[in-house]
Amino acid sequence: MCQIFISADPELYATRSRSIRLHGVATSLRLEKLFWAVLEEIGQRDALSVPQLVSRLYDELVASGRLDEHANFTSFLRVTCMRYQQLQLAGRIPTDPRIPIRGLDAAWVLATGHRPAA
Repeated sequence: MCQIFISADPELYATRSRSIRLHGVATSLRLEKLFWAVLEEIGQRDALSVPQLVSRLYDELVASGRLDEHANFTSFLRVTCMRYQQLQLAGRIPTDPRIPIRGLDAAWVLATGHRPAA
């Protein structure tokens, strides 16, 4: 089993820091390159750069009241990437990157009842 995972290109799990402005404050975010690639794919679907996407996610998270002093925004971004791919595999987000995410019916996408295993 491990061979499937340990044979991954080490570049994918190498980390990269990026400086992004959130509410006018320069913030450094450190993620594995694979996560940056997924965020780029998500952003491209709606014609957003990675900094624009990350800023929008941050703003919406703050507006929802779900970001507090205990929240880890970098972990949120990793989970965002995994949820995006899980929802694609479940057929709830189209795999065609030309279909913008902003045009999807969020209630329908989330109506799967899918919860991660504990």
